[in-house]
Amino acid sequence: MIGLFLRRPVLTAVCSLIILIAGAVLVPTLPIAQYPKIAPPVVTVSAAYIGADAQTVESAVTTPLEQAINGVEGLRYISSTSSNDGVANITCTFRLGTNLETATTDVQNAVQTAMGRLPDAVKQTGVTVSKNAGTFVMAIALVSDSPKYGPLYLSNYADLNLVNALKRVSGVSDVRVFGSGRYAMRIWIDPRRLAQYGLASSDVIAALQEQNVNVAAGAIGSQPAPAGQPYTYTVRAMGRLTTPDQFRQIILRAGANGGYVRLGDVAKIDLGSESYDTAIRFDGKTNSIGLGVLQLPSANALSVSQAVRAQMDTLAKAFPPGVHYEVAFDTSVFVHESIKEVLFTLLFSIVLVILVIYLFLQDPRATLIPAVSIPVSLIGAFMIMKLFGFTINTITLFGLTLATGLVVDDAIVVIENIARFIQEKKMGGIVGAEAAMHEVQGAVVASSLVLISVFVPVAFFPGTTGQLYKQFALTIAASISISLFVSLSLSPMLSSRLFQEQHEAHFPLFVWF
Repeated sequence: MIGLFLRRPVLTAVCSLIILIAGAVLVPTLPIAQYPKIAPPVVTVSAAYIGADAQTVESAVTTPLEQAINGVEGLRYISSTSSNDGVANITCTFRLGTNLETATTDVQNAVQTAMGRLPDAVKQTGVTVSKNAGTFVMAIALVSDSPKYGPLYLSNYADLNLVNALKRVSGVSDVRVFGSGRYAMRIWIDPRRLAQYGLASSDVIAALQEQNVNVAAGAIGSQPAPAGQPYTYTVRAMGRLTTPDQFRQIILRAGANGGYVRLGDVAKIDLGSESYDTAIRFDGKTNSIGLGVLQLPSANALSVSQAVRAQMDTLAKAFPPGVHYEVAFDTSVFVHESIKEVLFTLLFSIVLVILVIYLFLQDPRATLIPAVSIPVSLIGAFMIMKLFGFTINTITLFGLTLATGLVVDDAIVVIENIARFIQEKKMGGIVGAEAAMHEVQGAVVASSLVLISVFVPVAFFPGTTGQLYKQFALTIAASISISLFVSLSLSPMLSSRLFQEQHEAHFPLFVWF
């Protein structure tokens, strides 16, 4: 095999170029992140039992759901909270490596089996199953300088005009609105007046359910119609109520004398927020809300940030007067700076390695050979990273930095031995290179395998530690593997054609070596 590479330089060069080009082409397709993804998959189940206290929510909602979810495959542990506002939250944490889509589907199926045991009020509002499909890449503050637009208006505006547009940005997993909730009709019942009319809160709920509905009113004159019926009229009835005045007219009870007890007689009704549990302040400004942008696990944080900013600039042209946005935080800034520092360290280490090689080899031609093997080995490693689904992060780039000094070891051994055969034994280029390689190829392969055997087991560490160092170890192992191939193919071919039969040391310090 060594002779094949020595006698066919075009084939040898093409093999190395394929590795180099494949790695370079795949670099832009790799996701960029600050650290590898080490968080376990999480699925959240939420339900609301309006008006119930924490103990009732625990026994009627949380416990039945936990019992149903507990047998889901891959589930590591469950944590839940039941609050006095009637909300139940169950967090399902799965083992590392579990497919998030499959886990979400399994939890959804388990929740459906428990729906029959839940109260009717919970069934009406529904049980929400959501997946933690990514991490927050940036937060945006929507701020109003005008008192005309408060947090409730901004929240509703963002929900209608911003959220869907941002979700369509490539790489965005979800967009969450923080601050004031959505618009809702607030009904404040006066218990004294309700008792005076002999009514209970259940009567109010029943009236709302009966009269605040969309109905199909049918048509007048539709077929089969009597002879002489020339027209058909579609009947449109008032469905969902939209204003406080319409809610005040809801009839709670009809009296025997023809009088009515309406909702406005026993309650105060106004249009307000769905919830007042949270509030947002941005730089001391109360008229503001927050938008959290989550990226997909496979997305590039830098590209997502740039695309979201561009989309927000486009949407900002239609903002109401006095409304603008500001970026509260952007993790891509930290990612960019950390990767920038690691890249500088990587390039600096490459330059130092080449300088040290030239200092000791004292031959520009001999220095060129290991200098060529460095980019082939390091850039080619991106091809292996793509194959294993790795990201470009500080850990993988640190691995490449460490591998810079390792990938030239085999090339130095090869060119030193070939130089000895050509310059000292006065052998021809191809013949001397082939003889030199037969002498050291076993040692070159053995030294590379020893290095690989040191790093590969690190990738099989269990738990979070294994996930953190898996990319580090396999990136180094990939670089060493490619450098081994280059040392057995490209380095001997270049050495056989670049080395001269006679070369003298230029620096007095190395004349004795």
